[in-house]
Amino acid sequence: MNAKYRILIVEDDDDISMIVQAYLQASGFETFIVSDGDKVLPLLHVENFDLILLDLMLPGKNGYEICKKIRGELNIPILMVTARTESVDKIRGLGLGADDYITKPFDPAELVARVNANIRQYSRLTEANQIELDEKGDEILIGNIRVLLHGWKVYKGEQEINFPNREFQLLKFMAENPNIVFSKEQLFEKIWGYDYVGDSATVMVHINRIREKIEDDSKNPKILETVWGVGYRLNR
Repeated sequence: MNAKYRILIVEDDDDISMIVQAYLQASGFETFIVSDGDKVLPLLHVENFDLILLDLMLPGKNGYEICKKIRGELNIPILMVTARTESVDKIRGLGLGADDYITKPFDPAELVARVNANIRQYSRLTEANQIELDEKGDEILIGNIRVLLHGWKVYKGEQEINFPNREFQLLKFMAENPNIVFSKEQLFEKIWGYDYVGDSATVMVHINRIREKIEDDSKNPKILETVWGVGYRLNR
């Protein structure tokens, strides 16, 4: 990794933000610090970043609100930083579009490792997207859902649906392998990779997000089904 990667640190504790900044800069990243939640979105409209480190507890807008807003507008890795340890808070953050989370107090070296892992994964997906643009121009139809491999887009009827990279990769993989049951572990290894810092519970959250976007009734899915005790299957 080198300084071409820019990291936005959203943290209201000056001591923590300065430590995080020092470790990231020592690893070759450019950094920018924001301590007020209300200033994040206006900044993102004028500056480009490669990853956002987003604290949950902030003055102004909290991390959940900011994450939801960002995901409605931008496709950028979000690493959520929280002092909370309850699983429900982690799942809520992932459900709103965060790519990963780390809990305070954390080892700065681990945080840098997670930043690297998320940027590497995002870069792989971007490169895979370019390969699709260069080599393929077809689409996959699933009922009234169109997955455009060439344009990296998803439509439900005539309406385009916003799909961040990992959601798109997961939907695309299952659409290309229909009627096959994949375990959470298999999907995690395929989409996130062996070197990604995380666990297969992340798959469940992303499956639920995809269902909310493509199913007419996400509580009774017809397209992306759960095969209890085994995994998930996409029906075509």
